Amino acid sequence: MLPNQKSLLGQALVLDRSCLCISARKHARLVTRADAGNGAPTPPWKKSDARLVLEDGSVWHGKSFGATGTEIGEVVFNTSITGYQEILTDPSYKGQFVVFTHPHIGNVGINLGDMESQDVHLGGVIVRDLSCVVSNYRSTMTLDAYLKKENVLGIANVDTRAITRRLRNTGCLNGVICTDPSVSDEDLVQRTKNWTIVGKDLIAEVTCKEPYEWKDPTEDEWEFSKAAEARNGGEPFHVVAYDYGIKHNILRRLASFGCRITVVPASYPAEKVLELNPDGVFLSNGPGDPSAVPYAVENARKLLGKKPMFGICMGHQILGQAVGGSTFKLKFGHHGGNHPIRHGESGRIEISAQNHNFAVDPATLPGDIEVTHINLNDGTCAGMLCTPQKAMSIQYHPEASPGPHDADVCFEQYIAMLQSERSVKGEVKVPVMGV
Repeated sequence: MLPNQKSLLGQALVLDRSCLCISARKHARLVTRADAGNGAPTPPWKKSDARLVLEDGSVWHGKSFGATGTEIGEVVFNTSITGYQEILTDPSYKGQFVVFTHPHIGNVGINLGDMESQDVHLGGVIVRDLSCVVSNYRSTMTLDAYLKKENVLGIANVDTRAITRRLRNTGCLNGVICTDPSVSDEDLVQRTKNWTIVGKDLIAEVTCKEPYEWKDPTEDEWEFSKAAEARNGGEPFHVVAYDYGIKHNILRRLASFGCRITVVPASYPAEKVLELNPDGVFLSNGPGDPSAVPYAVENARKLLGKKPMFGICMGHQILGQAVGGSTFKLKFGHHGGNHPIRHGESGRIEISAQNHNFAVDPATLPGDIEVTHINLNDGTCAGMLCTPQKAMSIQYHPEASPGPHDADVCFEQYIAMLQSERSVKGEVKVPVMGV
């Protein structure tokens, strides 16, 4: 080390020690001002004024942010490091509290471009550290202000690692976030035991009320080269998308591949869909228990074999039931952007974004249904191909937002299915992509 480098290092160490001493003196002054018997004072932004109470009787004290009041929901954990805004606005989280395993949340604020729906649908937000500082040129408000605006409760300064381990070991637990000190812990525990998400039709609470055309232009940052290639020449495909809680980025991806999209409510009759004479039908993601929406399963069953069909997440589960299979509830679900999936035929591994608490039981599927994808974490069914019925589905999110784009090829495969169907009918072809 050169002499001048040693000198600079020594100065840095002295400066560092000086900063530590200044910090210690400030801390000492704070302690002196406080009641010595109570120890060091708690800063106002860290004072506990909220509780997370789980159905196993555990109580977690923290700092409230967002709205105030009392809310009940199913507590799940999400392992994504980025993309909290997309998670907040994903309708699939209806009825749930999300524990973010990443410790710092709120750093980039909220912006209008990253919404996956118009509203926040989840019941509550649980974080370790809520960022008081926003650093993002696109931000229009803080996470705290946004949750206040959307009337959603949040709790910070709780041990999210310990909560996550508890959920991993025991499975999903019902919970209550409460800012009302007059309500006892025992009363809140009892409320969690009297509530369940199983059997609830949450899709009816998030679906659109009337059919509409998706016309929002896809901005350049959302575009992919394969999608641009698919749009070159040919008449656009008309796809009817069932809205079980559809994310905006799914609509963007379909539009990027040259699809004209009509979005219809979850209960829209299959007969009316056929009257629209689409090239294909899409079954979207959505919240809750697929067994609680028999009307959606029945409509999908009526459309099988008549139009090429693609299902994602809830759509995958509804398709599984429509072909004769059944679904079951997972221990703690799959929520995050790092779930490995293996494609059986090619052996290709995809890192996927997932958000679901139920899965298709492959043992209940008819013999002509092929399980195409497997979740490598727990071996659950992650994809199906129903060749006679001209249908395909995956349990995860190829559109990401947030998450990796490894599975975007699934959109290409669906477009190829639409191309093949149009070719069989002798209609105008669009250029065929390599998939």
